[in-house]
Amino acid sequence: MPHLIVLGSVWPEPKSSAAGTRMVQLLEEFQRADWRITFASAALPSQHRLDLPARGIAEAAVELNADSFDRWLVEQAPDAVLFDRFMTEEQFGWRVERTCPSAVRLLDTEDLHSLRAARWARLKRRQSLAGSEAERQSVRPETAAPDELFQEMADSDLLQRELAAIYRCDLSLMISEFEMQLLTDTFEVPPSLLIYLPLWASSEPNPLPFESREHFVSIGNFRHAPNWDAVLWLKHDLWPRIRAALPETELHLYGAYPPPKATALNNPRQGFRVLGWAEDAREVMGRARVCLAPLRFGAGIKGKLLDAMVCGTPSVTTSVGAEAMADQNQWPGVVADDADALLEAAVSLYQDKTRWQSAQIQSRTTLAQRFSPQRFEGVLLDRLRTLQTTLVDHRRRNIVGTMLRHHQHRSTQYMSQWIEAKNRLAARDDSHNSP
Repeated sequence: MPHLIVLGSVWPEPKSSAAGTRMVQLLEEFQRADWRITFASAALPSQHRLDLPARGIAEAAVELNADSFDRWLVEQAPDAVLFDRFMTEEQFGWRVERTCPSAVRLLDTEDLHSLRAARWARLKRRQSLAGSEAERQSVRPETAAPDELFQEMADSDLLQRELAAIYRCDLSLMISEFEMQLLTDTFEVPPSLLIYLPLWASSEPNPLPFESREHFVSIGNFRHAPNWDAVLWLKHDLWPRIRAALPETELHLYGAYPPPKATALNNPRQGFRVLGWAEDAREVMGRARVCLAPLRFGAGIKGKLLDAMVCGTPSVTTSVGAEAMADQNQWPGVVADDADALLEAAVSLYQDKTRWQSAQIQSRTTLAQRFSPQRFEGVLLDRLRTLQTTLVDHRRRNIVGTMLRHHQHRSTQYMSQWIEAKNRLAARDDSHNSP
């Protein structure tokens, strides 16, 4: 039985974020192919972490900057190693290469962190020109074209780190076709290093009809900057206008880890209810009439909007939200970047049964065409099997990756070994000084 080791920067939380859902889907894909899986992380156990052993997946707590990891990895003898983010590859990649050179190295990019950061930087620059907080919170979403994004991203440390991790790995999983095209066309990353593998989902068989639903819903982990920014746009600009048009409606905001600044926004008199953790996001999504996701920046594909499609809940979002998910003219709801257009869309979808039903039908069509599980079943494993038989030639052709592994991993290795030696000396001194 082949063995996969997943090195996670965090423990999977599928009820907290799309990243957690993504990880669970990958684990299940390998399990269906009869792989043995060990999930390892240096992170502390989290509140909403998935019970992996109950799913037949072994767990391991590993240390950063410690040769104990090397010894553990040799014992495990994995056939493949999956890094859950580029930062994890930076920390452990050189150790994996040194101890298990024949293991295929996979990187799940999640989304392009450098793309999200570039859009955020551009948004903040435009917001800084505003004369008041109200004006700041009414700034439109960031919609820069690929050539403009290139100018913003090209010199960033974050992009250099992401690209380096992609080149150092044998295959990187891309959740967004837009980001995959950005990498290949704009940054000239070889397509042989990438594979498109989004989240996947199927429609619920009997979603609630128009008459059985009420209120608006917005869902998103509060620790994720794009989600928090969307909450602020809703609070200060969009929701007061929607509420004025529909005074009996409420906006229910759900998400993991709400900070005090989020719960402080809760105001039942305004219909603005910050409800925090949702045990079942799809259950609350399926009761709402309309999903609001006014994202002004971000990257990847949006789990909340995929959940809305699954539940047959029409959504109102921006071009950033809809990116890589569906064309705007085929969106199950409305895509708009102007506050007035978002207001009109939210009110119309909420009141117009015919328009709402058409959007619900479109949800099923979009899921079937773009995110059907059957479309992606076995795609990753087929590519992995090919890599295992052609690995030497594949790596030889990736000359940039070879150079980066030689230089970057050496510097990372020496820094890690220095930290390890310093920690060892500190521990020895503590033992000598103890009574």
